[in-house]
Parts: sequence; structure tokens; C-alpha cells
Amino acid sequence: MQTAKNAFSRKRRHISTLFATAVAAFALPLGAAAADPTLLNVSYDVTRELFKDINPAFIADYKKRSGETVAVNQSHGGSSKQARSVADGLEASVVTMNQANDIDLLADRGLVVADWSKKFPHGAAPFYSTVVYLVRKGNPKAIKDWTDLAKPGVQVIIPNPKTSGNGRYTYLAAWGSVLKKGGNEAQARELVGKIFKNVPILDTGGRAATTTFTQRQIGDVLVTFENEVQLVRGEFGDNFEVVYPSTSILAESPVAVVDKVVDRRNLRKQATAYLNFLYSDAGQDIIAKHFLRPRSEAVAKKYAASFKPITLLSVDEVFGGWRAAQKKHFDDGGEFDKIYGSK
Repeated sequence: MQTAKNAFSRKRRHISTLFATAVAAFALPLGAAAADPTLLNVSYDVTRELFKDINPAFIADYKKRSGETVAVNQSHGGSSKQARSVADGLEASVVTMNQANDIDLLADRGLVVADWSKKFPHGAAPFYSTVVYLVRKGNPKAIKDWTDLAKPGVQVIIPNPKTSGNGRYTYLAAWGSVLKKGGNEAQARELVGKIFKNVPILDTGGRAATTTFTQRQIGDVLVTFENEVQLVRGEFGDNFEVVYPSTSILAESPVAVVDKVVDRRNLRKQATAYLNFLYSDAGQDIIAKHFLRPRSEAVAKKYAASFKPITLLSVDEVFGGWRAAQKKHFDDGGEFDKIYGSK
């Protein structure tokens, strides 16, 4: 009886094996499609629209050049929050952030090479922006410059500098505006303190701050990236106006291949091509159409009407680089904590 049972079990296993082999054979085309290399671009939260246009353009270009089909997935959020997600295990193939400090964090964790800024042109930043103001139609609070954000009765919408590169750039732009005009550190601290006393909500990222201002109708002025205010104006028409302060900050958007991930997944060739595409004529043209300032002189000239001249200070020039700025202003117990804690 036991022998018959064993024979039946062997026959059943044999039939199952044949069935599995047949299924695998029929599934081979689907399996091949599923095996197409897939990149994950982890980016900051106001680049959603940009990469919706960049990705299909890159996919078509890469197919034409290599014959290979590649897919690109996106993840968006506050820049520093995104960087921490990658550091904690989110398997990004590339990161496209809005400040060098966030990629330095990944380099410190061994996910990105230490000299990542030398791997692509312009310090591995294929485009840049700056922070400007979005005010309600007619600019009822007469907001023109950084000191106006500190006036009593003005509600200012700025995302949290602890989680958002947008928030950090805004903080540093306000601080640097004082130093640029000959003021001292104490005066800069006083101005920034007054501005943040006027912030009713600290959203975690720039897109959430935009929603607070435009849809929840909170605040008199939104301080955010130049490309974001132009997108808002395009969506909401004449309900808002853009104001350029006398000085602002150079907000470079650095990129890097996440070496540890692409080497494990055999995606280095595709990931490198993806970031190189951002520097191509086609990539730079898409970038400029989204109101981000391109590196290509020819493309910048073509879209000159979209970008108002403005005096930009750099983090390196005023704060000694991102690592120094992070340590002094944004690490736990730093200047921002002291300022906001006394609000």
C-alpha cells in the first residue's frame, strides 16, 4: 500500500514538474518583458512635473541609442527626507536632490562615492534655481524683500528646514541677505527669527507648502523655488503674483548614481546614461520649459525671457559650504532649533 502511495506521489510530482515547465515556457515572453532594466529616481518634491517629461524622453532616446528598453520609476518628497529614506534602505538607482548636503549624507553612508560631485559637469548639478516669493493678487501686504517677511501681521509659508531643501535655501537666503548688505551675524539671526515667528505651519516639503498657500488659503506669501511659483501661476492664472527679492540664493540641484545599488543590480550603464541625458540638448530644453535654469548657454539664451536676472549668493561663498551650513544652522541644537524653539 505504501509502495503504491509513493509511486502515486512520484507521478504527481512528475506531472507538476511538467506543468511548471510548460507554464514557464509560455511565460517566457512576459518574463523577458519583466526583466527590462528599471531605474528608481529618488527626487525632491517639486520636480514631479519635470521628470514626467524627462523620463519618456530619456527612454525613447536610450532605446534609439542602445536598442534597449528601460523603465524609470519616481519617488518624490522633501529633499532631506528623501535622502534619509535612501540611507535607510530605499533602493534608488539615482538621486536628483536640491542640495549637495543630501548627497553628502549618502556618501557618508557608503552608498555614493565620496567624489560624486566630480562625476558629472557643473559639480554634478545639471540645472539650478533660486527662491522667490508668491503673493496674492495685488500684493496686499506690499511684500518686496526679505525684511518685509519679518513685519508683524505677515504670514509666511516656508517648509521645514529640517526636512526640506526648499526650507533650508529660504532660511539661508534670508540670513545671507543681511550679510550681503554689510550686516552681521546677530542682525541676520534677528531677521530670520522674526521671519520664522511669522510662519504658522511648517510643512515637510515644498509641494505641501504650496498646497497650504494655494488650496488651503493660508498665508500672505509663499517662499519657494522659482519653477514652483511659475507652475502655480500657470495653474491658477491671475490669482497670484511673483515677486523677486533684491538678492536670493543659488539653489543648485545635484545628482548622483547610487553606486551600491546600481552595482548590485547591474544598472550602472543605464543610471549613468539617465543622468547624462539631463545635460543633453533635449534634456536641457525640457528643464528650461519647466522654469529651471539650464546649464547650456544656448538653451539659456533661448529661454532668457523666462528667467529674470537676480543677484544670487552661494552657500560656498557666504556659509563656507553645505557641511558647515548644516552643522551650524540645521543639525540638532543648531541655529534653527534655537530660533524656532523660542517662537
